[in-house]
Amino acid sequence: MVDAGDTAWLLVSSALVFLMTPALGFFYGGLVRKKNLANTIMMCFAAAALISLQWVLWGYSLAFGPSVNGVIGSLDWFGLRGVGLDPNPDYAPTVPHQAFMLFQGMFAIITAALIIGAVVERIKFSSGILFLVLWSTIVYDPLAHWVWGVGGWLRNLGALDFAGGTVVHINAGIAALAAAMVLRNRIGYGSAAFEPSNITYVILGASLLWFGWFGFNAGSALSAGGLASSAFMATNVAASAATLSWLLMSWFYKGKASIIGAASGAVAGLVAVTPASGFVDALGAMVIGFTAGLLCFYAVSFRSRTKIDDSLDVWGVHGVGGTWGAIATGIFANPAVNPTAAGLLYGNPYQLLVQVVATGVAWVYSFILTFAILKLIDKTVGLRVSKEEELVGLDLTQHAEPAYV
Repeated sequence: MVDAGDTAWLLVSSALVFLMTPALGFFYGGLVRKKNLANTIMMCFAAAALISLQWVLWGYSLAFGPSVNGVIGSLDWFGLRGVGLDPNPDYAPTVPHQAFMLFQGMFAIITAALIIGAVVERIKFSSGILFLVLWSTIVYDPLAHWVWGVGGWLRNLGALDFAGGTVVHINAGIAALAAAMVLRNRIGYGSAAFEPSNITYVILGASLLWFGWFGFNAGSALSAGGLASSAFMATNVAASAATLSWLLMSWFYKGKASIIGAASGAVAGLVAVTPASGFVDALGAMVIGFTAGLLCFYAVSFRSRTKIDDSLDVWGVHGVGGTWGAIATGIFANPAVNPTAAGLLYGNPYQLLVQVVATGVAWVYSFILTFAILKLIDKTVGLRVSKEEELVGLDLTQHAEPAYV
């Protein structure tokens, strides 16, 4: 039976999660050079439109449709056939099935958009669009089915992922690593100064991401009740703790409180608490967030010393943060918060083992398939803009519309 309060909360949460994609555009756009700002925001904006249609046509059916041997959803719900206004008791018994579909569609959008941060300033706009559709279909939809779909094999194994640590953040973070390796480094990487175009955009984007994340995590309760309230609280606590721990690191190593570091820390904390948000109490969320700030700070520092040009450190924040969050869920899941789960600290070491397995599966699957998709695109239509186009900037060469006149 449809509950008006639950439905209203889920629709509001869907809108909040949608806001995260343009917010990500500002976050990423502020970090790139001025000549690539508009292109970076446009890539995120285009992802919202593109994946929205992919999700309606076949993505939702592949991710959540009737399971085929626990591996993929069937195409029974192609074009939303059978996805109507009555609840689907397997997923959300108190909201219209269509509302659940919309909410999950926003996750598919933001996941694809996250990868853009690894390849900005050098990928063709047309090739980027093609990649997003193929990646969502071949990588995101199957992994979402394994973890969240009824009959999915990782779900059957007992893997916990309340709002997308494995499906969203590990998936996108590892895909970003593969993408950076395939596209290779930007011209001048390691020798030229790559100055951020607008630090205020970075803070604006991070703030809106933090705001939207309340829908991301608390909305995943799928009802307006105590669990949503607990997830909301855990989200804010973890983000705050990670902001402070990253700031402490920047103070310690650089002697200054980094604005970009604070924004990155907030995102790292939000990433890490995502899989755990509906399973942990305030103290658990605080430990997860504080540790995420430290781990992601060191991951970004480590990556900067390598020859891999993950432009905006998607791997360091989302890949590493998501990995820690998924494993931490197996440690801190508290049955007093959510009686369906208990972690290592509450007498269930098996849960930690399952979380490690699910994390490893996501790492391997996302990296191999993403690498293959990008190689295919590169060999057929080409991935990268020409040297001349890259030097001029993608705002002009891909859109003929500069961000700054």
